[in-house]
Amino acid sequence: MSTVHQPDPRDRPARLTVGVVGAGRVGPALAASLQLAGHRPVAVSGVSDASRRRAATMLPDVPLVTPAEVMARADLVLLTVPDDALPGLVEGLAETGAVRPGQLLVHTSGRYGARVLDPALRAGALPLALHPAMTFTGTAVDVQRLAGCSFGVTAPAELRLAAEALVIEMGGEPEWIAEENRPLYHAALALGANHLVTLVAQSLELLRAAGVEAPDRMLGPLLGAALDNALRSGDAALTGPVARGDAGTVAVHVSELRRHAPGTVDGYLAMARATADRALASGLLKPELAEDLLGVLAKGTDGAEGDVR
Repeated sequence: MSTVHQPDPRDRPARLTVGVVGAGRVGPALAASLQLAGHRPVAVSGVSDASRRRAATMLPDVPLVTPAEVMARADLVLLTVPDDALPGLVEGLAETGAVRPGQLLVHTSGRYGARVLDPALRAGALPLALHPAMTFTGTAVDVQRLAGCSFGVTAPAELRLAAEALVIEMGGEPEWIAEENRPLYHAALALGANHLVTLVAQSLELLRAAGVEAPDRMLGPLLGAALDNALRSGDAALTGPVARGDAGTVAVHVSELRRHAPGTVDGYLAMARATADRALASGLLKPELAEDLLGVLAKGTDGAEGDVR
């Protein structure tokens, strides 16, 4: 059972008109989720053909208009643009008078807290940072994935209940993140999720090169078990040649990767060193085996062929 604080019904936001500025993968999904909760999407803006198609598919009959028109029509505006574009967008909306007093302005950037919305706050807006800790596809499946998804929430204290209520209405679980901790929070998610995609994609390519006909079927159960074990047990879930201190096996890995997929060597070595450090600190890797292992990793960094005993 969820232990998340459930706001009193009196703290729930009234039924709102919803607008989206930036019809990337995130905005339309959140707007569609809010629609299921009884809110009413009324306007969306998008620049590229892909974003316009996405908006038309996920938010049918919602007009595509300019960002200024979205601001004029909506009580709650989702600013779902790339992180680097967010500060300039907020400043521009505030300077042009597009922000209305009492308007809920929500951004979904993991990097920023509520402070990036200060120009809009000075214009009378109510600033909320609601970042879904989820990877998005830009399809209807994203709405389903929001069920049980954690959201990093940052807002002024007086808006905390409203922010949490919106997240719960979308099926999510609010997790309060202090303003000063937003960059660290976002780095943690990127380290886990974004880099995971790269690692899995590289593993799929290497298995295909090794002659495996269905690498996805091979990896699925293995990665699912590894993820489950890691979430349950942390460093105690570490397995494999690095955690065991099998320096010879690691040397063979480096040699084979350098021969068949040189672009993967640096990543393998970096993750192997990080794994060795954690295994050593947790007592899984014996110190007398760590010396040979770290020597192999150092040789790999120098571009030398490992000792393939």
